Amino acid sequence: MRFITAGESHGRELTGIIEGVPAGLPLSVLDINEELARRQKGYGRGGRMLIEKDQVTITSGVRHGYTLGSPITLVIENKDWKNWQSVMGVEAVSGHDQKRRVSKPRPGHADLVGGIKYGHRDLRNVLERSSARETTMRVAIGAIAKKILSELAIVVAGHVMEIGGITSQVPDQLTAEEIAKLSEKSSVRVVDPSCEEKMKALIDETKKKGDTVGGVVEVVVDNVPIGLGSYTHWDQKLDGKIAQSLLSINAFKGVEFGIGFQAGTLYGSQVMDEIIWSQATGYSRKTNHLGGFEGGMTNGMPIVVRGVMKPIPTLYKPLQSVDIDTKEVYQASVERSDSCAVPAACVIAEAVVATEIAQGILAKFDSDQFDQLKKQVSQYREYTKEF
Repeated sequence: MRFITAGESHGRELTGIIEGVPAGLPLSVLDINEELARRQKGYGRGGRMLIEKDQVTITSGVRHGYTLGSPITLVIENKDWKNWQSVMGVEAVSGHDQKRRVSKPRPGHADLVGGIKYGHRDLRNVLERSSARETTMRVAIGAIAKKILSELAIVVAGHVMEIGGITSQVPDQLTAEEIAKLSEKSSVRVVDPSCEEKMKALIDETKKKGDTVGGVVEVVVDNVPIGLGSYTHWDQKLDGKIAQSLLSINAFKGVEFGIGFQAGTLYGSQVMDEIIWSQATGYSRKTNHLGGFEGGMTNGMPIVVRGVMKPIPTLYKPLQSVDIDTKEVYQASVERSDSCAVPAACVIAEAVVATEIAQGILAKFDSDQFDQLKKQVSQYREYTKEF
């Protein structure tokens, strides 16, 4: 399974094309729209979410509620396009007619570097594609991946662990299903209700200051088959692919699995997960310090992965920048933004992790027909118990 996304933040629409989804997967517009709605929620979101009510249109690859095995095309209209048609139109304009031209790059954004790389003198050409609006389509694609996984009894759940230094206390041994239920009730997507009001107060205070705040999200995936990924080639290690996908989310700056960086402070005897076996469940581990991975492959334990999101670099009290035309010192350009997007980023993290796991499954098993895939996964699970 592979995909590509296209579209600008204030362009006409976002488009995604997904190839390699098995034929016969039950799929509806509602499956995707529910995930898109989750992305738009979350305390700290800005004015754009009041405009956009993301709804997907499926224009190919699905008929009468089931996938066809052919490429699936998804389209999401940008409602704000009506206010930007003259700015983002495809027709040629003379230089002095360029509207909302950006010449003052924002620190921490792709503006300046992207302009240098592609030779854009109007940095809007960069920020329109580098905007987090692009993640809307990745959530839509992730919704299809989550549908594949759910049909295989694999549960994906995300929650916020920290916002601006305020941490959520997570009970031990929560299942992914329990995490999903708890976090869905929270406006900041935490499983610990005692920290919610503190986080909201911090977000409010941050917004008043014209500043932004980041945090940490965690994704947990239960019931993943043993052996997804590979130890034979560096680029086939599934934990590496998941890490890359998480770091591709706007503003994500670090990833860890299991106990992560804490492992660097402990002895090997304190880190490795001892192997056990039972007739009922097959192989498992006494602990899950490694977050469900050994040698780049899933080991049957829950996948536990965290990503850290830096504060959004678009500030309403902008930092110092330099005008690319005059080279004079200026305050950076201000674009509409959120004071905190960590809860929304949690939904995006779920989507990209689900996409990588679905790709791993479709790479390992026959994936032309979904019924055939389900049978193979079931048989393989029995094989791994008895090995």
